[in-house]
Amino acid sequence: MQVRRFKTKFGVRLKLLRRTLRERRVLAQHVREIKVPRLQSGGAATDERNLDLIASLVMACPNLEKLVGFYPVYGHTFNRLSYALSTRPKLSEHVWLIGENLEITERSRKQLPPGLMDMEQADQFLHFHQSWRSLSTLFLCSHKQGVLERDIFLQTLHRLPALRHLCISNFDMDDFDDATLQSLPHSLHSLRLQNLEGVTFWGLSEFSRTQSAQSITQLSLINLDIKYISAISNLLLRLQRLHRFTLVQECSPEVADGELVFQPVIASQQLQYMHWDVLTPGSANVNLANSICAGGFPSLRTLKAPSDNDGRLQMVCRPRAQVVLPSDKYSKAYRTFSEGSPNRLVRNLFTSRKMAQQRIDDARKTAMFRVIVEEDGIVQQIFDIQGYIGTVGSNISYNLDPGVPGSDNAFIDFPDLVDGSKELAPKDGCTGMWNASHPMGKKWWNHAERYRYHPVDLQRFF
Repeated sequence: MQVRRFKTKFGVRLKLLRRTLRERRVLAQHVREIKVPRLQSGGAATDERNLDLIASLVMACPNLEKLVGFYPVYGHTFNRLSYALSTRPKLSEHVWLIGENLEITERSRKQLPPGLMDMEQADQFLHFHQSWRSLSTLFLCSHKQGVLERDIFLQTLHRLPALRHLCISNFDMDDFDDATLQSLPHSLHSLRLQNLEGVTFWGLSEFSRTQSAQSITQLSLINLDIKYISAISNLLLRLQRLHRFTLVQECSPEVADGELVFQPVIASQQLQYMHWDVLTPGSANVNLANSICAGGFPSLRTLKAPSDNDGRLQMVCRPRAQVVLPSDKYSKAYRTFSEGSPNRLVRNLFTSRKMAQQRIDDARKTAMFRVIVEEDGIVQQIFDIQGYIGTVGSNISYNLDPGVPGSDNAFIDFPDLVDGSKELAPKDGCTGMWNASHPMGKKWWNHAERYRYHPVDLQRFF
């Protein structure tokens, strides 16, 4: 869109919105959420101009709670947007993408952590959180070897009294490890740990004994490569308020050599939802299925198992007539599956649904029961009851729905949040055609095509 009055194509809509909010301050006080359009990157100067423009928009909204759709990388250098957000006392959620800093990288070649961040960088990052007394959701993600040292982690988290939902991702063992995990705040309700090489099965077992773990109701462990199933057993057993659990990893957590176990191997009296995705075949799926059969999960109502290649977990759930979705025939994986994939050990919900549906269809080909109706010794009718996959009377629903509508991924991930490629290359966006009848003609209503935004709720990460 181009407005001649501004003589520029850059950020016209944002500038018009900013002018409106500045002129109508009563209206600005009611703004709780701002959705920023995906802005095209054009080098350092353009990126800084984007940040400054959005920062000025944030400063015009004194009661802002959420900034949605724009998550720039923070490289431990001052920018106006981070400062503007730090002055909003009612901010309820924030996403940090910690990027690489050249000064920190240079120090890492000469010394070992801690001490890679200088005093100014540490104080600046901590100061950003000083006014966030209402912040309840925080994401901390390392982007391309970004560094956030251990003591900064702990000081940051303990400065947020309202923090309830925390996601930590992609930091190395020098930044976040078992010791850091044991020192998390006691107020957490939701916790997601993803791609953290410093977190071990021992640290998770010890974490289950801490006071911080006792208030957690939702726990997600993504790509932590937990080696032993005893760590998972301890978490499910000791987290008395846990009702939602997600485990996604490639290796199968096994029973340690020489360890004596009894059924159920893993159990939870209050767990209601479980996402169990262990890619490599092993005893993990067998142990979970046996634990369910042994009554280890009396409150479980939903089980999502995308890597249930042999159908063991499907067998312990309530039978379903159909698992595939109507849209599956339009999936990109449809042709690959039809031609026969040489390696089925991939995380693809379409493939998982097709395999589950094949098991159902194969079971239907065999008559499980035959009912014969006789009258005076003469057979009148014969009814064949087709076979099925599952356990009749089970309260557990077998779920293979996508984490994000329209996706083939079982769980929501950071690319779903920060990837703006769809907005930059729209196919079915808005061009202003709805206003084509305007008497001023096409020059008045026409604008560049814009992607139809689909909001991503941060709570879906937990």
